[in-house]
Amino acid sequence: MHAIQIDNPATLNSLRLVDMPDAPRPGPGEIQVRLRASSLNYHDYAVVTGAIPAQGGRIPLSDGAGEIMALGEGVTQFAIGDLVVSTFFPDWLDGGPQDGGFTNVPGDGIDGYAREIVTVPAHWFTHAPRGYDAMEAATLTCAGLTAWRALVVEGGIKAGEYVLVQGTGGVSIFALQFAKAMGARVIATSSSDAKLERLRTMGADHLINYRADAKWGSTAKKLTDGRGVDHVVEIGGAGTLPQSLSAIRMGGHISMIGVLTGVQGPVPTALVMGRQARVIGVTVGSRRHQIDMIAAIDATGIRPVVEERFPLAELSSAFRHQESGRHFGKIGIEI
Repeated sequence: MHAIQIDNPATLNSLRLVDMPDAPRPGPGEIQVRLRASSLNYHDYAVVTGAIPAQGGRIPLSDGAGEIMALGEGVTQFAIGDLVVSTFFPDWLDGGPQDGGFTNVPGDGIDGYAREIVTVPAHWFTHAPRGYDAMEAATLTCAGLTAWRALVVEGGIKAGEYVLVQGTGGVSIFALQFAKAMGARVIATSSSDAKLERLRTMGADHLINYRADAKWGSTAKKLTDGRGVDHVVEIGGAGTLPQSLSAIRMGGHISMIGVLTGVQGPVPTALVMGRQARVIGVTVGSRRHQIDMIAAIDATGIRPVVEERFPLAELSSAFRHQESGRHFGKIGIEI
């Protein structure tokens, strides 16, 4: 089978297409999946560029979707031919976050899904939403589930509330879609007026160009008649957190997800306390969260935005496109 591996040191120029032995037949409790698609996340980019150290020869990509080729003894929840999608933390099945970091995350601590066939424990995958193709399903593992956990699991979002989303990457687009599906109102930010117009067509209620409006947090608060937003899906990190705190209502909720503006910086503690803010770090979610999210997708008909597709052999070009920041939604990889 074909796969992509990372050389050491990891750079986009070091990604190489290799021939590998096919995955073994599944043993008890295992499934064999013919992968058809993956999608790119910032975490994947950090691995392939060496920002997150990975073992030489590592197969990247945390997201994977395809059809089941074979079942091991005792596997009853799937059938041959089922379209399935991977989970980010393969052994976080339910309950609260687990210790262990990224040691068992595909494409980081272990080999990922930039390959044609995998044989893994059955609980590493779930069913895909009804009517999805493999590319659509492959967007859910990281970006979709992160947005779901931020708003639903941690935020307990309710109809009529205000949600602030930042930018037009995969997590932010999913957050917009989940929020609108649940009857919430969305304030969206971007540095591109063209992208803001696309967000408007997707249902965003208010738009802010953060490049033209340095105090976009205060502007967002004014758009709620001065009360403040209920939820912020915080993608930027250290550089945008002060504005997010300016935007939220008293007792509002911020899900810290991204580090696009830096991994550390000054924390406006007085503003955190003054707002009595609930700030929580979110790193994807559990298998139970994913199953619940997929049930919601089946009920609402949400479809992911896949902005552009690249073949597996052109993975480095796909990452360069991601690096440019020109994309809207997800970048898909065809396997």
